[in-house]
Amino acid sequence: MIDVDVIADPEAATAALDPIRARLLAELREPASAAALAERVGLPRQKVNYHLRALESHGLVALAGEKRWGGLTERKMVATASSYVVSPDALGPAAVDPERNMDRLAASYLVALAARVVRELGQLQRKSAECNKRLATLSIDTKVRFRSAEARAAFSRELTAAVTALVSRYHDESAPGGRRHRLIVGAYPTPGTAKERKTT
Repeated sequence: MIDVDVIADPEAATAALDPIRARLLAELREPASAAALAERVGLPRQKVNYHLRALESHGLVALAGEKRWGGLTERKMVATASSYVVSPDALGPAAVDPERNMDRLAASYLVALAARVVRELGQLQRKSAECNKRLATLSIDTKVRFRSAEARAAFSRELTAAVTALVSRYHDESAPGGRRHRLIVGAYPTPGTAKERKTT
């Protein structure tokens, strides 16, 4: 089981987004039989089996083991990932694309960048798994509280200058065997409590 699976196939995305199937995926972080799942989610076993077959056909669950009870065989299923995210690829031409003419200071542009990260990392993750290689990435996640709009603007200028200096220092267009990496820096207000939203 992998940590996160990026779903690019539209039919698989449709299957995963169905409320009942999404619940089954969540329940199947640990192997379970259709009978055990039926008891947990309050559905007939036959209906659970129907949904499990649909999830299995899209590679979202897999057989974890079988146990024989007399003349019957109990199949235990498990989700193929701990959690899932739907790639913009699943939307085809309707998916957001930051390469389109967009306002780079708008929230929609940051959303488009984040969507591209999901799409590209999903593709790279699948390729890495096929080649049985680790995918090299770097993530930084932090929070900063600005005392004023002026402080936020100053931070933005300094951050831009720092990133530009680092890229200039380490970028080598002619390095043999070098590999390009995409670097994205974004900032947005964190969703807070109602009290916090009133004071900001």
